[in-house]
Amino acid sequence: MAKLEEIDTEEYEKIIAANQMKRKKYSIIIPTYNERLNIALVIYLIFKHLQEFEFEVIIVDDGSPDGTQEIIKQLQNIYGEDHILLRARPKKLGLGTAYVHGFNHASGDYIIIMDADLSHHPKYLPSFIRKQMETSASIVTGTRYVRDGGVHGWNLMRKLTSRGANVLAQTLLWPGVSDLTGSFRLYERSAFEDVISSCVSKGYVFQMEIIVRASRKGYHIEEAG
Repeated sequence: MAKLEEIDTEEYEKIIAANQMKRKKYSIIIPTYNERLNIALVIYLIFKHLQEFEFEVIIVDDGSPDGTQEIIKQLQNIYGEDHILLRARPKKLGLGTAYVHGFNHASGDYIIIMDADLSHHPKYLPSFIRKQMETSASIVTGTRYVRDGGVHGWNLMRKLTSRGANVLAQTLLWPGVSDLTGSFRLYERSAFEDVISSCVSKGYVFQMEIIVRASRKGYHIEEAG
């Protein structure tokens, strides 16, 4: 190992940053409903791209009839129940409550939320984490409306609906964030806990409410494409 005096400043900073990343734990909450065909690939990609980080994946399945939970149990046998936590619910109870349910079982210093339908590629997770470390942001939110931003697998109607909802919300709420309806985000644990405690939405509007409330509370928010 090279002596400390032989390591230049840039290398030293990289070493410090790497050690900081290893000390932090990330809890990834993924709500699922009928994701039998996607969940194994999502989990594989998460493990592939987060090898240098400590993390757990908390899957909140709302009684999927397609066998999603059986696939998740097989994944637990492969990756370990300490890395993949299945926290099932008997039926669909709303996206917002799924995140709250997952958070109640999370042990990480940071909370990451993402979908299981492959619209969010796990390869971007390291850039979210590094963005947070570089800026000390309380929240890093993915955006589809900056250069190189976007989603995979969305048809034109879904994209237009999302864009329209964002334009309307930007006009009425002025939150200072370009993508209010996105569900690919990283939160400091304390920020997530604080903001969700004041949220009242249970469905998909929860994504919009939580980021608007975070902005109004003065949390430092950064965007990543």
